[in-house]
Amino acid sequence: MSAPLVELVGNAILGIDTLWGGDVMCASGTGRFIADSWFGDEPLPAAYTAPEAGPVRQAGGVSAKSPDSAAIDAYLAKVDVRGAIEGLKGEAARAGGLRGEYIAGLALCFETMWDLAMEILGRGPKVSYRRCVLASCAQAPEASDPLAKRERVAELLGGPADLLAAVDAWRASHRVPMASIRLLGAAAIGHFDRLTAANVAPHLPAELRAVPRANIEFLAIRDAWFSGSMNYLGRKRRADGSPEYEATYEINASLDISLPEFMQLVSHEVVPGHVTTFAYLQNLYWRRAVGFEASVLTMNTRAAALFEGIANNAILMAYGVTEVDQLPDPDLQIGVLLALLQDDAKNQSSFMTWGEGAAQAEVAKTLRRDFLVSTERAGKLSGAWGRHPLLGRMYLPAYRAGTMKVAALRRLYPAAKILPALYGANGLVDVATLERAILDPHS
Repeated sequence: MSAPLVELVGNAILGIDTLWGGDVMCASGTGRFIADSWFGDEPLPAAYTAPEAGPVRQAGGVSAKSPDSAAIDAYLAKVDVRGAIEGLKGEAARAGGLRGEYIAGLALCFETMWDLAMEILGRGPKVSYRRCVLASCAQAPEASDPLAKRERVAELLGGPADLLAAVDAWRASHRVPMASIRLLGAAAIGHFDRLTAANVAPHLPAELRAVPRANIEFLAIRDAWFSGSMNYLGRKRRADGSPEYEATYEINASLDISLPEFMQLVSHEVVPGHVTTFAYLQNLYWRRAVGFEASVLTMNTRAAALFEGIANNAILMAYGVTEVDQLPDPDLQIGVLLALLQDDAKNQSSFMTWGEGAAQAEVAKTLRRDFLVSTERAGKLSGAWGRHPLLGRMYLPAYRAGTMKVAALRRLYPAAKILPALYGANGLVDVATLERAILDPHS
């Protein structure tokens, strides 16, 4: 990759990240935001290192209740974030092919995030909800339909008269004790790593099979606004200079989750989900099979929508199946269905809040009743997540969009065709370019 493109990628991503109050070098998900990783051994760009960046990050950027306009102005006077985004658009056109489309998708999402920031600061018009969802998901906004999953959950629970009460009782009888989270996490990771070795790794290039898929430590945190945060660090090196592929997972200590739902969570966050995905991309970047943009992975983008789609299909991939009812245990099927309903609820929260203007109480009630989420999840998804001006409009719809895309393509193409494309072996892709990478790996 050319030096100018490295600089543009770094300044565009970390510029938007800083503007929204993120800190990619923070080891905790409580401090990260747009940029999920920085593991390329490249020096941090001016967008991060400029003296004016620190005060913006510390004040929370435009995500703060009262943004520090003076600090933001000083930062933008020093770092041309908007210019870096425009530069990315030009480089995307020059690159062409899958790589050019991926970079163009990033630029489109960053441009939308920039305009959202200007909206918050009162310096630009309101950004339409449709534009936000099209940018991050490559599809128009739409409501979720939970009916089929609800009916299957009811069937598995024996057809109770009060489904929500039955689900609450099922969760209570299968609840994960948070005091044992590390022990349970280690057991679940080992289980899914073995399944991945049997049903995923054989379909991947030989170079990826030796990459550690789950070098992760579980950490419990209290009173977080998220259920959990996978923090891919990737900065440790072995004696030969190769990566150690390390990550942490912070889980909310107040999370009300059943063991089957926790199993789905581990497959989603760790193996063969997010940690595995990021480790494979780090290996591809370290071997120079993909460009620098693969080392600065992002939220609120089409790439993130794909990553969530991989993660939500990860448990099916691990078992070598394409449908939930093909999983070997009824309780596991219930847990996966409830997890998928939760991600449908994320989209519904976004749609009701930003597409329909519904009040938080109405959204929370709908998520609880129709999508069977816990009271804790209904509150956070309708509140801190759903009403966030960026996450609510761009990220919450991405879970469902990515999940449906990956599930549809897994039904259409054999594992040997789709799995290498999913994990970047055919080139770095997003939710909009994935199928092209399957059909034409060399484009």
